[in-house]
Amino acid sequence: MKELHDIIECSQRIVFFGGAGVSTESGIPDFRSPDGLYHQQYDYPPEEILSHSFFVRNPEEFYRFYRDKMLCLTAQPNMAHLTLARLEREGRLLSVVTQNIDGLHQAAGSKRVHELHGSVLRNFCMNCGKAYGVEAISESDGVPRCSCGGIIKPDVVLYEEPLPERTVRDAVHDISVADTLIIAGTSLTVYPAASYIRYFQGENLVLINRDVTPYDHMADLVIRQKVGEVLAAAVG
Repeated sequence: MKELHDIIECSQRIVFFGGAGVSTESGIPDFRSPDGLYHQQYDYPPEEILSHSFFVRNPEEFYRFYRDKMLCLTAQPNMAHLTLARLEREGRLLSVVTQNIDGLHQAAGSKRVHELHGSVLRNFCMNCGKAYGVEAISESDGVPRCSCGGIIKPDVVLYEEPLPERTVRDAVHDISVADTLIIAGTSLTVYPAASYIRYFQGENLVLINRDVTPYDHMADLVIRQKVGEVLAAAVG
């Protein structure tokens, strides 16, 4: 913790790259842990349900799973989210790059957040493009539809779909100019997002994750504890 504290104190352009493990302390399940979504039993594997082809082929089953497992609207920001927002206010955090779709970084007060996989809080009509809030999904039954009759789709990146180009461009830019990159709560096995850390050219690469990742050998500091607890203790 002392080493991480010293790194943060000496940094002026920190970028935080986070995955599902950042939000588990808010009660949102991750995917790959023993009790994560990928290890639960459904009629179809979650990775199949959350694919573009499945959404097109079976939207009713997609939305049944989506409402049940992907909408955690009572979750609140934890110490990780709150600490990062504080670092941004203090001018030391350049941005957050997140694989999460829960909007908790913004709820905690972060302003510059690159959501690589979109957000459950944004939805749009696939026919006319009209924007909808999350209530259009959470408070509807079956397949949610726009007033024009089109299907309302969450603004989240499903398997088989490309990541948003502008978001990727901005995230890669910030990573490339950062002096410290803190990676937390991610297995770094989801591509192409995991590959973006290769653009980092700064001084300090920090990894905070419960399990081993393919990039541990590249890190200057590896911590195997809960993300929120680590950041809160390190920042003070």
